[in-house]
Amino acid sequence: MKRREFLITSGGVSLVGVLSNLAGTSEPVVHELESLFKANSPEVLTLAKRVMQKCVLDKIMPPTPPLENTWIVPGGPYYKGQWLWDTMFVVDLLSILPDKKKLIRDVFQNYWDFQDRWNKTAPEYARDMITVAIKTEPQAVRQFSQIPILAWGVERVHRRNGDKELLRQCLGRLERFHDWYWRERDLHDNGLITLGAYTGRLQHAKWETFDYECNMDGMQMTVHPKRKGPTEGAWYADICVPGNTAYLIMGERSLARLAEIVGDKEMAARRRLHIEKGVQGMREHMWDEEAGTFLSIRRDTLERIPVTTIGSWIPLAAGVPTDAMARRMAQVLASPAWMTPLPVPTVDRTDERWKSDAFWRGDVWPPTNYQIASGLAAYGHRDLAAKIADTTIANAIKNGISEHYDS
Repeated sequence: MKRREFLITSGGVSLVGVLSNLAGTSEPVVHELESLFKANSPEVLTLAKRVMQKCVLDKIMPPTPPLENTWIVPGGPYYKGQWLWDTMFVVDLLSILPDKKKLIRDVFQNYWDFQDRWNKTAPEYARDMITVAIKTEPQAVRQFSQIPILAWGVERVHRRNGDKELLRQCLGRLERFHDWYWRERDLHDNGLITLGAYTGRLQHAKWETFDYECNMDGMQMTVHPKRKGPTEGAWYADICVPGNTAYLIMGERSLARLAEIVGDKEMAARRRLHIEKGVQGMREHMWDEEAGTFLSIRRDTLERIPVTTIGSWIPLAAGVPTDAMARRMAQVLASPAWMTPLPVPTVDRTDERWKSDAFWRGDVWPPTNYQIASGLAAYGHRDLAAKIADTTIANAIKNGISEHYDS
């Protein structure tokens, strides 16, 4: 489907103009954003301009060791570094602007520079990881990764600005990162992704995904189920989650499409094998017809964990469900358990742990709403997709821009 095709908001946003020489400036540029967007609703136009200023332009930082290039900060005094998750949404919108190709390449180069630094001291099995966040010095290096959406982010940028040089810079590195993910998170070679951290700390493993999801209550860290040796630690979680599994499949789809664009049919074929394995594994082991969605499972026994969270719906965005599964998912999403005044909550509101504003335990996040709505629309459930999108935008107009909201 075409992007934003499903939106029915009366103030729908579309690109009509150009904007240059704004990224990286510290001066207010809201008035110049008039040329970038068109909307028949003043409120929507104001929101769009505010998002571009606050969530994109204000996040561009000058080189700060160990980051040798321009980088993206997620925001807040604590978050001093370039994350995987947050950055992809920023560069997606940054790529709307002309003359920003090199700036975006520099942002991605920070990941590949980290990969090189990491590989100098990492054991073979751990090589090519990219950390959750490249922290500025003197903060310690994070020993775990995050939701694998780098390839998705590269594809988003390329779809907007057509930068072939970005693809030449990134595709080989992305494949190495994906290979690390499958090697170190698909521990039974069944296409299902667990969590982990080379520190062995449980919370660090949770930070690889939506970090306080209820489906991870009771999760424990274990040694590798197959690799043995005196240097092995309890670095791997004992559950596999649908969210990160679906995101890796989504990233593989992006990487395969981009490989086809540059003519690397061998890479595309390699990535499709992983896609097929992941989709088959999720459908066979994570799908629960009664719940009407995908559930986390015990890593070693494949026992499903009967807790539905926001990660259960990400397979829609990754093209994992069959059409019949997607219909069932849409039916459940349209039920009172998920149609809160502001959908989609991060846990089923019939769950006793649900709290409307709790961090990943009942609150609402616009990025996941966007991805879930896009997935629903792709499967033909456009009215439900539009309802989620419209309600999200209306709420932001009323309550302002925030990372997450009270559902």
